[in-house]
Amino acid sequence: MKFSSVIFWDVDYDQIDFQKNSRFVIGRVVRYGTAADWINLKSLYGLELIKSDMLNERDLDARSLSFLSCVLDTPQNQFRCYSTRQLHPVHSGF
Repeated sequence: MKFSSVIFWDVDYDQIDFQKNSRFVIGRVVRYGTAADWINLKSLYGLELIKSDMLNERDLDARSLSFLSCVLDTPQNQFRCYSTRQLHPVHSGF
């Protein structure tokens, strides 16, 4: 199974252990992948593993969080990154 190479720009794709590093792979595909990458991800891991790994992810951007919330039918406030973001708000500058 192949994913878009741009998702893993900083690592050697051929050296990725997809079973041991599922959280890393899932996080990258959710953040940077295409629709085809998402389909491949679901085939490789299944929605249950994707959900369990992403519920514990500390850092998801708003778009990825919203997408996962919809696809996994899980409220955003149940994701760890939602709580982390509330504890460490980012101040916007003008």
